Amino acid sequence: MHIFPVINCSDAASARKRMLQAETFLRAGDFVHVDVADGIFTFHKTWRDMAGWAALRLPFNLEVHLMVEHPEKQIEPWLAIGAKRFVVHVETVTEKSLEEILRKCSARGSERGAQVMLSSNPETPAGEFRPYFHKIWFYQVLCVHPGLAGQKFLPRTLEKVKFLRKHAPDGIIIEVDGGIRPGTAKLAKEAGADIAVSASYIFESEDMRAAFERLMKV
Repeated sequence: MHIFPVINCSDAASARKRMLQAETFLRAGDFVHVDVADGIFTFHKTWRDMAGWAALRLPFNLEVHLMVEHPEKQIEPWLAIGAKRFVVHVETVTEKSLEEILRKCSARGSERGAQVMLSSNPETPAGEFRPYFHKIWFYQVLCVHPGLAGQKFLPRTLEKVKFLRKHAPDGIIIEVDGGIRPGTAKLAKEAGADIAVSASYIFESEDMRAAFERLMKV
């Protein structure tokens, strides 16, 4: 299972600190997962100054989780600083806006090309993914309510992972997000997940490298 650390910060100084910490256990070119919360779709806001992120000169690939209203309006600035994957929510897109997002991200073969992952909140039925099965090849199951890090994993969300693995086309990639630690990562992997992202378990551990490696061994 692939493990991506989560950067979920309210200010530039905190984001810089997290990135420096991530450099102690990640290699250049590994993925980090950046939470972007607007305080409308979510209950809180995160630091989302794209110019500030660019100034960090990150050695990692960015997976940008757009927990925002109208995500199609935020794609271009993140592409400009090199984002490689966007996570957008089925609750915040329409067929038209998702086509716009896919069009902006489809510059294959160029540095601006990016992948698109579709997510859904815990209470959203798994069937909401069905209309996108032949357009999207990356799916996220959010195992907590969108927003704050440190929430408790919701076991019922594993049924959504199983649904995707059973009903979506072969070859899709499934990510789980929220409340991830070794025990919950193991359950998610058994249900069919390929990627797990983790914030609190890694960054609040006394030994971040050891915490990251424990997740990698699940």
